[in-house]
Amino acid sequence: MSDVLEFAGVGVRRGTTDLLRDVDWSIEEGERWVVIGPNGAGKTTLLQLAAARMHPTTGVAGVLGEVLGTVDVFELRPRIGVSSAAVADRIPDEERVSDVVVTAAYGVLGRWREEYDAADEQRAAELLEALGVAHLSRRRFGTLSEGERKRVQIARALMTDPELMLLDEPAAGLDLRGREDLVGRLSLLAEDLEAPAMVLVTHHVEEIPPGFTDILMLRDGGVVAAGPIEVTLTAENLSATFGIPLVVDRHGRRWSARAQQPEATTDGRQTRPEEPTAR
Repeated sequence: MSDVLEFAGVGVRRGTTDLLRDVDWSIEEGERWVVIGPNGAGKTTLLQLAAARMHPTTGVAGVLGEVLGTVDVFELRPRIGVSSAAVADRIPDEERVSDVVVTAAYGVLGRWREEYDAADEQRAAELLEALGVAHLSRRRFGTLSEGERKRVQIARALMTDPELMLLDEPAAGLDLRGREDLVGRLSLLAEDLEAPAMVLVTHHVEEIPPGFTDILMLRDGGVVAAGPIEVTLTAENLSATFGIPLVVDRHGRRWSARAQQPEATTDGRQTRPEEPTAR
């Protein structure tokens, strides 16, 4: 079994709907994966499995060397760092930023009567500094901008020195400046050899930070393609993933995608691009 994550024939069904079907996927130490696909592709369900927050209906899901269904998930979850809108929604608005981060040491949201030693406080301060939000440490979480909240959440997710880091649409809701700042910081994290294995979920190839190594492309709960970004992120695969003809461009270490424009014929008429089909 993979050291970090290994799914074999994994499916998740709710009622008569397959949220995921026959997913094979593995992650090794040091890898940084992007999961991309349209709404309803199964990205959030996949992340919940990886976070040990859900069990598969079919197949075998291995996380950090343990098989879901045969392990105490309450012992497994502290080994996984998660940054998501669902976690952010549970953080009290009145919570001080430094406490948002340090309380991850106890796996709680909202500081109460726990005692934290100097090492915990120091690590929280260092993570806030690394994410560029140390100056906000005494602010209340509810007063932060969306970009500031995202960076504080990532600092919290790193607090326990996790073996697996899961980032669910970290750039969602950010303006261009906020997105680019966050992508740059995630790139530095991805290139840190001591950082945990990482999975980043997104809808947009423009949000893929340099340093991420592999990509998993989902559509309708199934895998369209998976492998190293360099060879897997193609116009053909991305078009099949989103169901429209797309052009993929690379700009240095960044990517972009746009709809394929109709081609003009010799008589001036335009022909529509051929519709892609999922594999």
